[in-house]
Amino acid sequence: MKSGYTIVYVSDVVASLAFFEKAFGLKARFVLESGYGELETGQTTFAFASHELGSSNLPTGYEAADASDKPLGIEIAFVTESVVAAHARAVSAGARSIKEPLLKPWGQMVSYVRCPDGTLVELCSPVSP
Repeated sequence: MKSGYTIVYVSDVVASLAFFEKAFGLKARFVLESGYGELETGQTTFAFASHELGSSNLPTGYEAADASDKPLGIEIAFVTESVVAAHARAVSAGARSIKEPLLKPWGQMVSYVRCPDGTLVELCSPVSP
């Protein structure tokens, strides 16, 4: 078993792709008119799908990430050499700072932002073994 992809259901797939490009420097791999788009993130795909597509996949419904004042209990983590710069870039692009960069006891720098589409993103430095 291996991780294949993560999909976040959003109101506007194109806007989410554009935000992630501006905030995190990730490029769109492709976009389908049916309401689906992927980012170039390496081995595991990170994608967005429209709420309409989500509703067709999950007919009993789901909680939209942007429907709550609080983030959902799940996060997407991006590893970067400069958490401070990445955090500032994301906030400048329109993300809301949830937790400013903080050095953890094990030596990892970590911060949290919430994107306009409701996605919670952890920005973190690599973990040294």
